[in-house]
Amino acid sequence: MTSLIRFLMCAPDHYDVDYVINPWMEGNIHKSSRDRAVEQWHKLHHTIKEHAIVDLVTPEQGWPDMVFTANAGLVLGKTVVLSRFLHKERQGEEPYFQQWFEKNGYTVHVLPPELPFEGAGDALLDREGRWLWAGYGFRSELDSHPYLAKWLDVEVLSLRLIDDRFYHLDTCFCPLTDGYLLYYPPAFDSYSNRLIEMRVAPEKRIVVTEPDAVNFACNAVNVDRIVIMNKISNKLKTQLADVGFQVIQTPLTEFLKAGGAAKCLTLRTTEPVREELHGSVYVESRVICMKGHLLDAGLINRALDLIVDNGGSFQVLNFDLGEQRQSTSSAEVKVSAPSHEVMEEIISQLIELGAVDLPQDERDAKLLPVTLDGVAPDDFYVSTIYPTEVRINGQWVKVEKQRMDGAIAITETPNGIVAQCKLIRDLTLADKVVVDVQGIRTVRKPESREQRNSQEFSFMSAGVSSERRVELIVEQVAWELRKIRDAGGKVAVTAGPVVIHTGGGQHLAQLIREGYIQTLLGGNAIAVHDIEQSLMGTSLGVDMKRGVAVMGGHRHHLKVINTVRRYGSIAQAVEAGVIQSGVMYECVKNNVPFVLAGSIRDDGPLPDTQMDLIKAQAEYTQQLQGVEMILMLSSMLHSIGVGNMTPAGVKMVCVDINPAVVTKLSDRGSVESTGVVTDVGLFLSLLIQQLNQLTSPYTTQIG
Repeated sequence: MTSLIRFLMCAPDHYDVDYVINPWMEGNIHKSSRDRAVEQWHKLHHTIKEHAIVDLVTPEQGWPDMVFTANAGLVLGKTVVLSRFLHKERQGEEPYFQQWFEKNGYTVHVLPPELPFEGAGDALLDREGRWLWAGYGFRSELDSHPYLAKWLDVEVLSLRLIDDRFYHLDTCFCPLTDGYLLYYPPAFDSYSNRLIEMRVAPEKRIVVTEPDAVNFACNAVNVDRIVIMNKISNKLKTQLADVGFQVIQTPLTEFLKAGGAAKCLTLRTTEPVREELHGSVYVESRVICMKGHLLDAGLINRALDLIVDNGGSFQVLNFDLGEQRQSTSSAEVKVSAPSHEVMEEIISQLIELGAVDLPQDERDAKLLPVTLDGVAPDDFYVSTIYPTEVRINGQWVKVEKQRMDGAIAITETPNGIVAQCKLIRDLTLADKVVVDVQGIRTVRKPESREQRNSQEFSFMSAGVSSERRVELIVEQVAWELRKIRDAGGKVAVTAGPVVIHTGGGQHLAQLIREGYIQTLLGGNAIAVHDIEQSLMGTSLGVDMKRGVAVMGGHRHHLKVINTVRRYGSIAQAVEAGVIQSGVMYECVKNNVPFVLAGSIRDDGPLPDTQMDLIKAQAEYTQQLQGVEMILMLSSMLHSIGVGNMTPAGVKMVCVDINPAVVTKLSDRGSVESTGVVTDVGLFLSLLIQQLNQLTSPYTTQIG
């Protein structure tokens, strides 16, 4: 029995692979057999006609892909949204399809010229008529989806394609009768897969494997309980049969060379309208503004890549390129996302790049009260290392105590509104917390090329490389240390026991003695092994001069801990003359404060080690106030912890033999940080040598 379902097809009179606009066309130009293509098309045409009604549109010379009628437009009832082809090779098809639709009584809607949308190739109705699945990423723009929702009065669910082999939605996604879905999950990003799983019950989802996917198993024509397709595995055929579908396979290999199969060669023109359902769309759009050296600093590229990589879409509305070397550029970019959740993630990352959401000039930050001590409201804004302002009562308020991975707490005081970063555990009922990303901006001063290159020893830009000449980095660090010391500034060191094991303890001690270090942050181990070297000449039981393990050396660190505990503290052991050299000795003698944060693995521990983690974090934070530079020496745990507590603007040098450690610190995004993949003992030795060559104060050198 023939169904009343109708399809539009176009004979392959002029079909060939004449150009390359998708990966399937690569290497197939003029390699498709015209005779086989005609034979395969007619078999498909005949098969569909046995089960449905087929209308034909006249093929036109010069448009070989017109055979793929799925891309003519999107039909619902007697309304059609005409395609806007991305590639010029197909744009000439549009007027012919428009004429056919208008001649056959359809109301035709035409998208703006700059907004690509490729019809039912990228928009597939749920077979129950409940919603429209709309793809984007390669051929169709996300911004077309609100038009679809409005003109067709249908709920639109946006799916992002990420595998260029499956450049259209219908190449990897096929809604079937009774709410079933045949699809290839790796073709979609994680957000889209979650959306699919939320809308389609597990027992209704039929997952296609890659071998079937590349044979275009999902590019199928569904007529009631019949599925017509190119070729599938026996396993998939059995899966479909088990849920009541009859599979009809018909070869379409000649059309696969152009990136299409059964579904691409047809357009369903009798899509039923669900009168009780109405249009809605979750696409959200905002306009952001960016200012600065957008091109030479790479900011605009980073911003646009960030938008796309996170599942969004963009349109550059305005770009004002600076005309002179010192001129800054500005850009206005429309950002679209498939949902508020995705938009919030995109905007939060754009804020880190200094972007401002233009409508925010008229909107305050969203605030919600804390209802339980130590618990933030849902969707709270997570702070970053960059100087931040929030808009409260029409005024921009600077956020105090800037750090990453905190919440922004707003409190009212007699002196006005105070905004500050707080860890979640420190929130109280008196706080209100900034939620969402509205009314937030980071403050970045544009830096000219001349500023970046004005000093011979300007600090290195962010990066990590084991190929860099360590000597060059050491030279820069030495100049920076001398400059900060002579100006009365503050430098912090976070160090692990590897500093001692590699022979760097004496050099770190010298830095402290000569006034280059103003605070030391570490764990129990750095102090234990430093004192072990001072008292016993070993580190972790290894003789520091001969490099060999000594008899009973494995007990040395415990003897050291016991000795210090006998005297009550490291300082008291120093004053008693027990400890006479080393890093901790120099800290005590030169009044350099130190914080030792304990962990579950600590032996003893030393009486100075703070075993209350929360108190240790607070003490770290206090010592980091006013720091201009941090040397992070072979301590992943403590260096990453310090990095999270430190705002942008503080210069950081992370030295470790393990590239993963320095990469982690570099990923904070601060331009004032650099990673050095090398032996920390070698680094400190070279640093001391370089400092010894700087015989006069920095201020004299530059004066």
